[in-house]
Amino acid sequence: MIDSNKFSSFAISIVQTLQENNFEAYLVGGCIRDALTNITPKDFDIATNATPEEVRKLFKASRIIGKRFKLVHVFNRSELIEVATFRAGKIKNNSDSLIKDDNGKILRDNTWGTIQQDCHRRDFTVNALYYCPISKKIQDFHAGLKHINKKILVSIGDPQGRFEEDPVRALRAVRFSSKLDFKIDNKVKDAIYDKGYLLSSVSNARLFDEFCKIFLNGHAEKNFNKLDSFGLAKYLISTDHTYSNFSKEVISQALKNTDKRIKNKQSITPGFLMAALLWPKLIQKCSKNNELNIRKFFRSMDGILRDQHQLTAIPRKFQSYIKDIWVLQLKLDSRLGKYPHKLVKHPRFRAAYDFLLIRESAANEDYQIGDWWTKFQKQNYDERETALTKLRNQRDNESDKKFGFLGELI
Repeated sequence: MIDSNKFSSFAISIVQTLQENNFEAYLVGGCIRDALTNITPKDFDIATNATPEEVRKLFKASRIIGKRFKLVHVFNRSELIEVATFRAGKIKNNSDSLIKDDNGKILRDNTWGTIQQDCHRRDFTVNALYYCPISKKIQDFHAGLKHINKKILVSIGDPQGRFEEDPVRALRAVRFSSKLDFKIDNKVKDAIYDKGYLLSSVSNARLFDEFCKIFLNGHAEKNFNKLDSFGLAKYLISTDHTYSNFSKEVISQALKNTDKRIKNKQSITPGFLMAALLWPKLIQKCSKNNELNIRKFFRSMDGILRDQHQLTAIPRKFQSYIKDIWVLQLKLDSRLGKYPHKLVKHPRFRAAYDFLLIRESAANEDYQIGDWWTKFQKQNYDERETALTKLRNQRDNESDKKFGFLGELI
C-alpha cells in the first residue's frame, strides 16, 4: 500500500533504533497522508512511547525543544527529524498535565500516554495514521484510510472543542483541503465559522509560520479564496475591505504569480508576497481622487507594516525588503534623468520589476512601462541612453500628457 522508498532513510533508521531499544515508534501524520494521496512526502515526523529524555539519550545529535509541546529534534548533516512522545491528555494530580486557557486553547501538553490516546489528540483523521516502515503496517484508529479514499477532511472528536484547543486547526483545515483536493466535512466547516475568531489570540510568530505554509506551497490563490469565504483572511493579512476592483486584482495576480513560480521551481519569498498583498492598503491610505500623495506614501509605510506585524510577525530582513519594493514602484514609474542606469543595479530591482508586471497585468491595459523596463535591462549603455533620450523627447513634446501609470491605477 505504501512505498517505503518514498520515505527518508534517516527517519526510518531512527524508528529502527527506537524499536531496537524496546520502544514503540512509527512514522506519523503528513508523510503517511501524502504518500497515500500520491504526493511526495517532505516532512517526516516520528511518534514513540519513549520520553523526550529517553530519545535524547539514544541519539547524540539531538536536542529537546519546546515547553508547550516538548519534542526532540534528531539531526544529521542534511536532515532534521521531529520525534514526539505519545500524548494522553489531562490526568488528575499531574502538575505537568494538559493545561488550557479560559477559551479552551491548550497552553501545555506534556502528559505521556499510549498510541491510542495520542491518536485521539491529533486534528484530522487523515493525519492520524501511524506507519511502521519495518513491519510495513498502518495503525488507523479513526477511519483515516476510509476518509482518504472518500477525499474528505474529518475532525477527530467534536471540531468545536478541538478548534478551541488550537484555533490554528481552522487554518490547517483550509490548507489541507486545498493541498489534497479534499472536501471539508460540514461539522468542520461549522467550527471554522464558529471558532475562527479565536485566531486573534494566536501568537504572531505562529501565524507567520502559517502564512508561509498557506501561501508559499503552490495553492496560494485557492487558499486565499477559501480563507476569505470563511472570514479568516483578516487574521493573516492586514487589509481594508473597501478595495477597488483593481486592488483586488493586484492581490489575485500576486497570488497567481506565486503559485506559478512554485510550479516552475523558481525562488519565492514571503517578503515579496506581503509587499504585494499590502500594496492596496498602502495606496488606499495615501491617495485621494486617484492621486498619490508622495509624502504620505513614505510616512505610511511603517504604519502598514506595524499593522501587519500585529497579525503575523515580519522578520526584520523582510521589512526593509518590502519597503524597497514599494519605493521602487515610484522610481520604476517615473524613469527620471540618469537614474534608470542605477536602478537596474539595485539589489531589489528584479523583485520590484516583477511586481510592476503584476500591477500591469492586474490593470489589463497596455501601459508599456513593463515592456520598457524589460528592454532597458537587456540593452547596453548606448542603447539605454537612446531609450532615455527618446523618453525625454516624448515627455517634452507631450508635456500635458501623464506618463507612467502609478497615479492612474491605484
